[in-house]
Amino acid sequence: MDKKKLEQEINNTLKVLNKNGIILYPTDTIWGIGCDATNYKAVEKINKIKKRTKDKNFIVLIDDIKKLRNYVENIPEILYDLIESIDTPLTIIYPYAKNLTKNVIAKDNSIGIRITKDVFCKKLIQLFGKPIVSTSANISGEENPIYFNKISKDIINSVDYVVDLFHDRIKEIKPSTIIKLKVNGEFSVIRR
Repeated sequence: MDKKKLEQEINNTLKVLNKNGIILYPTDTIWGIGCDATNYKAVEKINKIKKRTKDKNFIVLIDDIKKLRNYVENIPEILYDLIESIDTPLTIIYPYAKNLTKNVIAKDNSIGIRITKDVFCKKLIQLFGKPIVSTSANISGEENPIYFNKISKDIINSVDYVVDLFHDRIKEIKPSTIIKLKVNGEFSVIRR
């Protein structure tokens, strides 16, 4: 990948996120729609774009395992080992979310968080300084677009910025594995 192009796209995307805008971007799984996960109005815009009901949960991306404690109350030590040992994208639903806008947090006060390993996302979130929403780039209920040309024109025209990277990339990537952490420290697999 062209390093200069990557930096340019990160800077362009940062400008939009800093103005509470909505981005269409490549993630470590499928193409996503994102925004500042601490901004209520931005998250509401995503709900409108996707025609989502407000009871659907969001996933947020962070760039570093050390930042988990900023957004969830209790993290069993064993989870750190689990996260670091899995190479594929892993989303963990944690109880007791904090420091995020209330409309990304589920009714039971949980939040799904993935620590991204994707170069673009990791650098973007690091420079932005806050987690970003990651939801599939589709109208709610429709098929997940695994590559760019599968994204509907309605979605593309609804966002404030479309990241100009990997539009030609065709690789069969599935959504992340999802594990739900229970209050007692046990966990269950929601999606493989």
